[in-house]
Amino acid sequence: MKKLLPVLVFLSAISCKKSAETNISKVDSSKIIDSINVARTKINDSIRSTDRFENWEGSHTFTHDMIKGSSKVNFIKIGRDEYKIKGESRNGSNYMIIDGTAEMRSGKHLSFEGTIKQSISENDNGKIDVRSGRKTFLSKDGGKTFRLQQSLNSSGFSDQIIIKF
Repeated sequence: MKKLLPVLVFLSAISCKKSAETNISKVDSSKIIDSINVARTKINDSIRSTDRFENWEGSHTFTHDMIKGSSKVNFIKIGRDEYKIKGESRNGSNYMIIDGTAEMRSGKHLSFEGTIKQSISENDNGKIDVRSGRKTFLSKDGGKTFRLQQSLNSSGFSDQIIIKF
């Protein structure tokens, strides 16, 4: 026991001894937060600048079941998956004009906002039919062709208006 007591005293003296204080400099937390925000902004901007779906910019085929032949419709990119659309199809006195903007909502859903104007001689002797507002084009073949879903015109006839990519 006599030998154990000095060892315990020695160990308690060592364990109670103050260690040398380290000099820690204070860091400005706002600088750290700002640098994190800058990095996040760069990542978010790079994500926003890329399309979620295929880029459809350019000229594509535009058809109407009552107008013979096919015409071209132009897609001009104005934003992320957003396009300005303008096209015309004519054959004799029959014609169709599409003008507006469209947004790809999915690989199979194209949301169109604008006007589709047509005059078909077999529908009310060529009465001009104007469809305006939001219209939906859907694809059943994986995005190769998009067909107008609101196909009933003002004369009560069903039109097959198709955009082929």
